[in-house]
Amino acid sequence: MIAGALACFLMMTGAFLLWQGHAEETPALPPPPVKSARPAILAANPLEAPHATEKSREEKRFNRSDRDNDGRIVLGELLEPRKKSYAKLDTNRDGQLSFEEWAHTTIDKFRGADGDRNGQLTRAEYATTAPKPRPKPKCGC
Repeated sequence: MIAGALACFLMMTGAFLLWQGHAEETPALPPPPVKSARPAILAANPLEAPHATEKSREEKRFNRSDRDNDGRIVLGELLEPRKKSYAKLDTNRDGQLSFEEWAHTTIDKFRGADGDRNGQLTRAEYATTAPKPRPKPKCGC
């Protein structure tokens, strides 16, 4: 009885494999001939666009810092973009940045949260300094 069931199973498996493996084959058609849209004059002398060399990431970074394009970077060229942000922090314009000037955002936030002006923040006062939650994107991407 087991041998008969095994033989039946093998026959069904073989029939299934034959049925799945038998695909219709259509004869391949030759590709259509390619017609050139260019006139015969241009086909003989094709015009080519000049090839631009791609700059590496490091070359682009160097060129952004080399303000006078002389192929060298001096300290002044590196420091120039940072002068504006330094000047914003140097509130008393003495040319020196104190800790209080550097940490002014944190100090201002502390003073704004200290409602009773005692120099200490309670839990409720500190909770007002929490960053606002970012809005969630409208799409699910």
